[in-house]
Amino acid sequence: MLLSKDQIIAANDLPREMVEVTQWGGSVWVRGMSAGERDYFEDKIRTDGMVNLRSLMASMTMIDEDGKRLFTDKEVKQLGEKSAEALDKIVEVASKLSGLLDSDIETLEGN
Repeated sequence: MLLSKDQIIAANDLPREMVEVTQWGGSVWVRGMSAGERDYFEDKIRTDGMVNLRSLMASMTMIDEDGKRLFTDKEVKQLGEKSAEALDKIVEVASKLSGLLDSDIETLEGN
């Protein structure tokens, strides 16, 4: 089937997954990054290095029931004060859902 522009725009193509975060006593929705978000994320790694990597990705991918981000860019540092183990759970799922591989991060670190 040949897709139209409207069909592409209307497609709900950002996967999401419920993640149990025992450190926080519950679960959160995590979704994959859009292409624009991933570009922004990769640019931040290039310019800022690995500073706040976990909290940045977690803030960009944790969503509420309606698909809206739970945290804003202004709250990344505050989120970075939470458990690294908890954020690692979020980052692992977000990376998988976004098609981001360890080799992608290594490549970005080198640039």
